[in-house]
Amino acid sequence: MAAPDQLRHTYLLALGSNVPHHRHGRPHQVLDAAIAALRDEGLAIEAVAPAIASLPLGPSRRSYANGAALVASGLEPPAMLALLKRIERRFGRRRGGQRWGSRVLDLDIVLWSGGSFAARNLLIPHPALRQRSFVLGPAQAIVPRWRDPVSGLTMRQLHSRLTRRGRLPKRAPWSGP
Repeated sequence: MAAPDQLRHTYLLALGSNVPHHRHGRPHQVLDAAIAALRDEGLAIEAVAPAIASLPLGPSRRSYANGAALVASGLEPPAMLALLKRIERRFGRRRGGQRWGSRVLDLDIVLWSGGSFAARNLLIPHPALRQRSFVLGPAQAIVPRWRDPVSGLTMRQLHSRLTRRGRLPKRAPWSGP
């Protein structure tokens, strides 16, 4: 485990699974095992959102277990991404799979304490953050006041905007009989 003064970055990670793992079990148990793997890699786990069930995007037919974790690390974003990809591979994820297909484990960097970040294979905040309730729900459960550096809105505000029902039409004034 790294010394506290080496944990200078905070990351919000999204976790997802919709395929059972031969050792870890059902998708929600895969998320628990992924948290343990993050801890074993030296990340300080500061908060974990309860897992939620969500419908799949794209061609997959299986529902997902989705969650979020707040972690601290001395790793810069490219090194954090490389670590997450190594963990996914240990859980059986392979490159070249179908986009939005079924997967044992998906780990994404959603936000980090450094604000925005752009590299060839990594954008922070996650480009689809604002359109995914299965990311915003768990995120707002553990970091409701963390602001998206692009929109300036908090996780709670983004989740509310995405999931609220349409506004009722204005009622005409009652004219009576």
